[in-house]
Amino acid sequence: MTIFALSTGPGISGVAIIRISGEQSLKVIETLTGNKVPPPRVATLRKINKINTSELIDEGIILWFPGPESYTGEDMAEIQIHGSKAVVDALHASISKIENCRLAEPGEFTKLAFQNGKINLLKAESIADLISSETEIQRQQAIKIMNGKSADQFNFLREKLLKILSYVEAKIDFPDEDLPNDILDEIKNDSNDVIQKIKKILNDQKVGERIREGFKIAILGPTNAGKSSLINYLSNRDVAIVSEFAGTTRDVIETHLNIDGYPVIISDTAGIRDSKDEIEKKGVKLSLNRAEEADLKLVVVDAKSLNFTNVLKRLLDENAILVINKSDLLENEIDSEIKNINHVLISIKDNKNVDELISKIKNNLKNKFITSDDILITRERHRQHLEQCLNHLNNFNQKKEIEDFDKAAEDLRLATRHLGMIVGKVDVEEILGSIFNDFCIGK
Repeated sequence: MTIFALSTGPGISGVAIIRISGEQSLKVIETLTGNKVPPPRVATLRKINKINTSELIDEGIILWFPGPESYTGEDMAEIQIHGSKAVVDALHASISKIENCRLAEPGEFTKLAFQNGKINLLKAESIADLISSETEIQRQQAIKIMNGKSADQFNFLREKLLKILSYVEAKIDFPDEDLPNDILDEIKNDSNDVIQKIKKILNDQKVGERIREGFKIAILGPTNAGKSSLINYLSNRDVAIVSEFAGTTRDVIETHLNIDGYPVIISDTAGIRDSKDEIEKKGVKLSLNRAEEADLKLVVVDAKSLNFTNVLKRLLDENAILVINKSDLLENEIDSEIKNINHVLISIKDNKNVDELISKIKNNLKNKFITSDDILITRERHRQHLEQCLNHLNNFNQKKEIEDFDKAAEDLRLATRHLGMIVGKVDVEEILGSIFNDFCIGK
């Protein structure tokens, strides 16, 4: 089956690119242009007509990439046309009339590239991350993964486990023969070395995931403390409704920001208070759930009423900043006990000390986003496979010590398989589907 899709963004643009991949790619180009395909990788201007008529759709550039030297590994072509919806729709309609041609599914071009051995799974994921990157730090991380360092590291660890497995299976095949001491020492040293390396990779404070998904900040506190006003100020637009009536915000409202190049997701939550309203109760529960997931909590309170409930006290941990709002209405100094808490006294109404709060947020971001070349995990999928690998390696070491080599070998096989699944040495269609469905159509 030959697939095709718009690979550039939808909407009006100077140029739009239609990508085609599969056995019929050559026929598609020859049918649309009435000419033979141009030489490989040579941009050629051609008139593009509707199928079975001489009606001109547009005049554009044809690029021909015969397989296997193409992005997908198959015969592939790109048609560069003017980027209007009418032109794109007319070209799509014409291609769809050719036998065995259909519109591509999300991520199908990259999925083909993976299945045809052009890229590994980590590189496929990094392509998706690069396309969706909004900040410089996200772009840099995606490029690092694309360059293959992560895949090389995981493949190196996997090769070490395969070598150990060959020794263990030799012992199973020849039970009457003892393994030499140097081989036993190598098994022990290599397995411990892999365990230590995986522990180090896992001990990354989830920086890779934070960069990819965004640093999560939750704005919490009682009703009418100024939480919605704060998210509007930080976003520089009206994200949330601001009202003098308590309980206006009942659901979680999110906005994505770029703070000094760092990706941030800020959530405005429902005011925390006892309520008989079932909808408001659910909103408060969502607020507390969001507090647990947040990397940083901004606990906003009214300067006139600094009586903390037990719930608010629990929120004020090491990952929280106490934001005392409406300082313009404060008549006396705040309590000395409150001064000992990480706090900032602000007035959103008078734009007082809000810059100090933003500075505290930036410092927190910089501390959490301390990056190094050792960051290899960018998705929860990677972390889960590494954790499973570590569990099986620990089981392997225990069974090896009591010379239960048959069961030890099975744990080693499973550990090796989990490492392989990170880079794509898998044959599980369900896993591939869950990954490539996150891609845009045409990629």
